[in-house]
Amino acid sequence: MYKVDLNCDMGESFALYELGNDEEMMKYITSANIACGFHAGDPQVMRRTVELAKEHGVGIGAHPGFPDLLGFGRRYMTCTAQEVKDYITYQTGALREFARAAQVDIQHCKPHGALFMKAMEDRQLARAVLEAIYEVNPETIVFALNHSEVWEEAQKMGIPVALETYSDREHTESGSIVLTRRGPTIQDYDEMAQRVVRMVKEGKVITHDGKEALVKAQTVCIHGDTPGAPELAKTIVSALKANDVEIVPVREVIS
Repeated sequence: MYKVDLNCDMGESFALYELGNDEEMMKYITSANIACGFHAGDPQVMRRTVELAKEHGVGIGAHPGFPDLLGFGRRYMTCTAQEVKDYITYQTGALREFARAAQVDIQHCKPHGALFMKAMEDRQLARAVLEAIYEVNPETIVFALNHSEVWEEAQKMGIPVALETYSDREHTESGSIVLTRRGPTIQDYDEMAQRVVRMVKEGKVITHDGKEALVKAQTVCIHGDTPGAPELAKTIVSALKANDVEIVPVREVIS
């Protein structure tokens, strides 16, 4: 039987601002990427999201980004490798303490937005991200795009890595993703769900410009702020089960 992990970016509300559908999405996923305060989130939201994930038996992951609250971490910043490493360490450490207070462990780390994309393409920044994660806990699983620098460097460093694809973002021919949606908006949830099934079982996906890319889907992201995200997640879960794909914690997929 095929196996896959489903992940979602969460805990991105802060102060008076509410984002995403965390409580609904927790019903369908196995991994939660929790914002750590730089691009979104705040201490109260971090604590509540950790507790919510524990309640649903969902794996907890750090979701660190650039210090860019105004741009939601989606603006590219010029930073040294050491600065990036410090950003990862700082944010992961903050989430780790909330996890420790809830008596759970951090399972994985998935950088956010522009930091994620930049690290996937820049070997020096990829090393900085991985070194920070390794120093916090060498058993932490890192989520990475197919054929990325993070994936390549993680192999060399012996760091566990899960290859990620996306249910609600366009892929490029290289297996990467388009950070900001460029292609046509997909409104057919069944079509999106079958796209996920094909990525998991066949390792293929149609790109934003109509080409076919080869990918390996060990964990699939469903963004909580995508319009209708809970309905999409529900449809994806149903489609995977109907096609003999088991939804399991990410460590079971990469082991």
